[in-house]
Amino acid sequence: MRTVFSSALILAGMLASPAAAQVSDNVVRIGIVNDMGGIYADAGGKGSIIAAELAAEDFGGKVLNSPIEIVSADHQNKPDIAANLARQEYDSQGVDVIADGGSSAAALAMQNVSRERKKVILLSGPATAEVTGKSCSPYSFHWMYDTYALAAAPPEGVLKNGGDTWFFITADYAFGKSMESEATKRIVAAGGKVVGGVRSPLDTPDFSSFLLQAQGSGAKVLALATAGSDTSNAIKQAHEFNIIGGKTQVVTFLMFINDVDAMGLQNGQGLVSSTTYYHDLDDGSRAFAKRFWDKMGRPPSIVQAGVYSSVVHYLKAVAAAGTDDGTKVAAKMHEMPVNDAFTHNATIRADGRLLRDLYVTQVKTPAESKGPWDYWKIIATIPGDKAWRPAQESECPLLTSK
Repeated sequence: MRTVFSSALILAGMLASPAAAQVSDNVVRIGIVNDMGGIYADAGGKGSIIAAELAAEDFGGKVLNSPIEIVSADHQNKPDIAANLARQEYDSQGVDVIADGGSSAAALAMQNVSRERKKVILLSGPATAEVTGKSCSPYSFHWMYDTYALAAAPPEGVLKNGGDTWFFITADYAFGKSMESEATKRIVAAGGKVVGGVRSPLDTPDFSSFLLQAQGSGAKVLALATAGSDTSNAIKQAHEFNIIGGKTQVVTFLMFINDVDAMGLQNGQGLVSSTTYYHDLDDGSRAFAKRFWDKMGRPPSIVQAGVYSSVVHYLKAVAAAGTDDGTKVAAKMHEMPVNDAFTHNATIRADGRLLRDLYVTQVKTPAESKGPWDYWKIIATIPGDKAWRPAQESECPLLTSK
């Protein structure tokens, strides 16, 4: 899929000024590579294309007098396909930057290609903290959340209320394993204990055997280190098995607003997770959400909001650098503060981690909700300088000040 904002803009690119001569093939081309039809399509998918288009609209469809073009591809959450697509986009399709990234394993594969090709990659879909850990790159940027930050909020609150024994249902790929590892460190450090766990394949339709194992463990807390429709399916089935309530509390670490919609407030009420974007957070969030909603028919997910925010910052950096050269643009992105409709003076660390505020959310009860998509309430805010892994604890060689 390709989106070009007007034929007049293509002509403008062909007749570019000297500044635009620094733009490769006279087009700034953005590739959205994610899951377009699977488990994460609702959180990313075509909504990420729309988010990138809205970012391009903010620039009038051009930067450095050259048109902005949006292309897209579906990696099906498969790392080998993702890596091949990234090579094709960078090498033969003239793509200057890839955005979204989708699932963690696929994104890590594309991150390697980005490093090899010295091209920028903007990751708002993947959660694994490895992106800014041992796999860090001067060309990659981790925009919205990661497993280190997501693991912080739920264990602290649950342990304080007596939830000291945990059982994990963990997605069997990079995100789930990283999520479980980070959460376990916090649980054990706070005096809790992990009494068992199982690994679930991606896009599991039936969680019954996993839920029965969790129930049989006697754990007070069922922790879901899953995402997308896996999370909403697991919660709905936990209700069917009467696992939620009584002596068992369910904890989620990564929950998209789309997941809440899929499971319904009756099933999701009270669930605690965290986010860096909510469409009803403030005036800027609501203004962006309205633009997106008008095109998509619903508010943006955290992933789609991240695509918008990261692409806006990338385009600002292209304009400031006077070129779409990956090395120069990446350096400029690190140098500039991040400001957009819902991001305010955030900074990017040398490992590519955007240090933005993290919000702890709780799903509203049906009685608390005032209308469609009014699903969350913000119960705490963790400042950007506190939410993310400290530089001195990172395995990233780019953080030389450790």
